Amino acid sequence: MALQNLLLLVFILFVSSFSCYSTLQEDPPYRYIHEASGYDSQAYPSYFSMAIEDGEYFENLIKRRTELKMLNKVGSLSTSVNTVNVDDFGAKGDGTDDTEIYGTIEASDDRSDYKNDGKHWLVFDSVQNLLVEGGGTINGNGNIWWQNSCKINKALPCKDAPTALTFYKCKNLRVNNLKIKDAQQIHVSFEECTNVQASSLTISAPENSPNTDGIHVTGTQNIQISSCVIGTGDDCISVVSGSQKVQAMDITCGPGHGISIGSLGSGHSEAYVSDVTVSRAKLSGTTNGVRIKTWQGGSGSASNINFQNVEMYNVSNPIIIDQNYDGKAKPSKDQIHVEVLYNHASYLKGFHGIMGNNISPRDLEHIQRDL
Repeated sequence: MALQNLLLLVFILFVSSFSCYSTLQEDPPYRYIHEASGYDSQAYPSYFSMAIEDGEYFENLIKRRTELKMLNKVGSLSTSVNTVNVDDFGAKGDGTDDTEIYGTIEASDDRSDYKNDGKHWLVFDSVQNLLVEGGGTINGNGNIWWQNSCKINKALPCKDAPTALTFYKCKNLRVNNLKIKDAQQIHVSFEECTNVQASSLTISAPENSPNTDGIHVTGTQNIQISSCVIGTGDDCISVVSGSQKVQAMDITCGPGHGISIGSLGSGHSEAYVSDVTVSRAKLSGTTNGVRIKTWQGGSGSASNINFQNVEMYNVSNPIIIDQNYDGKAKPSKDQIHVEVLYNHASYLKGFHGIMGNNISPRDLEHIQRDL
């Protein structure tokens, strides 16, 4: 399609070095066994792959003429695309520029465009010291994927669908002021990243869109998610194995499935999540509020999990700790250890300031069952 027909008004890719906030200092990596993201940078070339090692200057990046693939409806690399170089838009190697997204980037609605990689659409791979912002919209054009989901049509086989925006092995990353809508599956995924700030993101998809998690965190350390408005067909935020020091603050969630730790331990795997704090969240019209979900037969732990000052309205299941997420009738002796509870006089150590119009003793039956 001709360039003048592009829905994309402007998409400028710059890279900026910035100082990480003192509250998000990197810890030595833990040897956590985490759920695989499925992304293989060797097998599937990403749209954005720019590792900047310590001491290497931005000028080297410009000299490499890192290319951004973009077109009206962006699909896989097999699609005929227009190629735009960042220096054509005025990028300079002075360390002061950033990534600015204006207008709308819309994904291809032809599923065959993803035949080389059915799990990803846009990927930032191994980028350090990156700021992504601009107020623009990323539209995953997911309706065609939802129609062909086994969760919508039980007669269809279950297949992967692309994550709209993936940050893979990025370090010192800020993602601010973007709109992400109608993802094919997950909207934004932070995978094996370190020192991340994600703020002022607006994420939306229909309530019946399957597996459209808002923000997914896996294998990531020191991440702060703040001031985001999320309404999708699945978890507003999901935190899975290998993740540590996760803060989610001032989150507005709904519709969706709430804010979740897990699921953890599927396929008898070992899973670890620790030091997660969710505070000042407001959930409205969600199927669940805050929950931890683990599979029988798994091992590991979910430790130091804190939900505090959370407001819920018209939430079907406000608080859930489900250690039978696989739904098997016969309980297993192998369980992931959950340390959010303190079993003394039914006092819930990890839950503070939970309020709303659906809280009742019935809502705690899953928790009491596991005590």
